[in-house]
Amino acid sequence: MKRRDLLKIGALAAAQSGFSRVPLLGQQPAPPAGKADYTLRIAPVTVELDRSHIVSTIGYNGTAPGPVLRMRDGRPVTVEVVNDTDTPELVHWHGMLIPPEVDGTEEEGSPFVPPHGRHRFQLTPGPAGSRWYHSHAMAMDDLHKGAFTGQFGFVYVDPASDPGRYDQELFLALRDWEPFFTATMEDDDDDSHNGLTPEKPATLNTDPNGLEVGSMTYSINDKALGSGEPIRVREGQRLLIHFLNASAIENRRIALAGHKMKVIALDGNPVPTPQMVDSLFLGAGERADVVVEMTQPGVWILGSTEKMVRDSGLGVVVEYAGQHRQPQWIDPPKAPWDYTIFGSAATKSPEPQRTIETVFEKIPGGAGKFNTWLVNGKPYPHNREFVLEKGVRYRLIMRNRSDDAHPMHLHRHLWELVEINGKRTAGIMKDTVVVPYFGRAVVDFTADQPGLSLFHCHIQQHMDYGFKALFRYA
Repeated sequence: MKRRDLLKIGALAAAQSGFSRVPLLGQQPAPPAGKADYTLRIAPVTVELDRSHIVSTIGYNGTAPGPVLRMRDGRPVTVEVVNDTDTPELVHWHGMLIPPEVDGTEEEGSPFVPPHGRHRFQLTPGPAGSRWYHSHAMAMDDLHKGAFTGQFGFVYVDPASDPGRYDQELFLALRDWEPFFTATMEDDDDDSHNGLTPEKPATLNTDPNGLEVGSMTYSINDKALGSGEPIRVREGQRLLIHFLNASAIENRRIALAGHKMKVIALDGNPVPTPQMVDSLFLGAGERADVVVEMTQPGVWILGSTEKMVRDSGLGVVVEYAGQHRQPQWIDPPKAPWDYTIFGSAATKSPEPQRTIETVFEKIPGGAGKFNTWLVNGKPYPHNREFVLEKGVRYRLIMRNRSDDAHPMHLHRHLWELVEINGKRTAGIMKDTVVVPYFGRAVVDFTADQPGLSLFHCHIQQHMDYGFKALFRYA
């Protein structure tokens, strides 16, 4: 089955399952002169999570999440962004290897889309795989801006040839809504709290913590668990599911009750050793592509492994044909998330030529009501502290000396994961890596994308209050 045939099946299945609410926008073969290949309109939208709960936010093209954009690897496209709001906006193309002026980041010099204005630009999508787009505007203490809004959506960059041997293809975004400030944060999904803590300081800062951002309202795509139509499947089908943690707040663990998932790609990049897992852990901004063999007839729940979060909406019903019963949930076995199982000891990676050391720290209440976040002892900006030489292979060591697990993202580059808390691996290519609680992550990357590149925690509040730095080229 070719991917073009798969898309027809996937579109039909989406319409049947209610997931047509996340429309697919395919590139037209020959757009009229002067017309952009893709248009994204930023404007107020409402999201009906269920019949009694409607959220008002900002989205793309009248929906949140926005449309799934399918592009072809290496084929240039024109994008027009229309801003129908009263504030300047930025659209970031997460995971793309593109120039800084189109990357959609203020710190890199990308132009804002002005209020009630528009901006047209061209980009060459790549690499192939699951990418995404989202607002990169600062929010600070305004929880109605930036990544706290509904401005997010999938980009799938199709390779030049892809057999696509699946019966259904689904794009599922994990999302929290209606954020609020809180002095207490409990994250039962984050199992790194039970792991090794090689970076835990001998003396901890016991000052009162600043306000963090929390949520009690969740969904997969735009529907809370129990609302909308289920994902309808047949026994014997193979599902290809593209997962995205589109949260601006938290890392999340999810599972499909009664089934295992075979992880074939992380952050859109094929893994050297695909593995079967009972549950999937995704940091904010991370993606995972999984294949699920539908061999357990019944009605099941796909959702958060944390009961409170699942009951508050983070889930969707998966219904086999001919099955009519109450949706069932079974807790998956508890096992720590381990990136390294997807790597390959046989992979021979280039040796790094230089090393960059980074240390992450939190100053509780350092920004008044909020915490301040430091990279190497200081908040953003880091004036010419991280200067790269083109073509050089770097080893980036990230030491997390805080009591949070941080999803770290480097714009415009792919990096290879080589170590988590002392455990080595190779061949796993990513753009976002969760550095564990009081833990360490090591990645290698080649400086092959000249220009400014933003390095930051993908939790919006952490980034806004200092947790970022600019990498620049000599």
